[in-house]
Amino acid sequence: MQVSESSSALILESVFSSNKIKPELVLVSGTKGAGKTRLCMDLVEHAYVRGLKLRGLISPAIFENDTKVGIDLMDLHTGERRTLAFRAGVEQGDFRTINWQMVAETLEWGNTILKQIDSCDLFILDEVGPLEFEQGVGLMIGLEILDSRKKFPAVVVVRPSLLSTARRRWPWYQLVDVPARVVA
Repeated sequence: MQVSESSSALILESVFSSNKIKPELVLVSGTKGAGKTRLCMDLVEHAYVRGLKLRGLISPAIFENDTKVGIDLMDLHTGERRTLAFRAGVEQGDFRTINWQMVAETLEWGNTILKQIDSCDLFILDEVGPLEFEQGVGLMIGLEILDSRKKFPAVVVVRPSLLSTARRRWPWYQLVDVPARVVA
């Protein structure tokens, strides 16, 4: 499925339709800056309007003067946010990816939140990335939740470079591709 302005509503409809074949796992993928997190935030808004019990984590960007300088981690249950990452070389972090230095304390906080999830109407995890797939650290409890195929639908953001890894790990997925934004 390719996304459009109403994609978050379409995702909800596909997950909660009366059709017996419902996706257990929706993988959201797209290039850097395409709007994957924005899609998740829209999905959260639509889900709250429907009165759904949401759990999980979203990673909204931190901007200064239109420049992305960091990433937060937000608990969908409480709305609490903590700084997850700084641009590599700008601040000190505990784990490093190509562009980001991650804060271990925030990752521990995120895993604590994930451990407490036993039921919900919709689980969202933005994102599963190189820390989890390549380094075996990060939000590993999120991977455990997905691996166990709990009895609730999940929406998970995975960057294109790791999509084949996610597909092999969770072959029961439905893919939502967020196309690159056209800048005029």
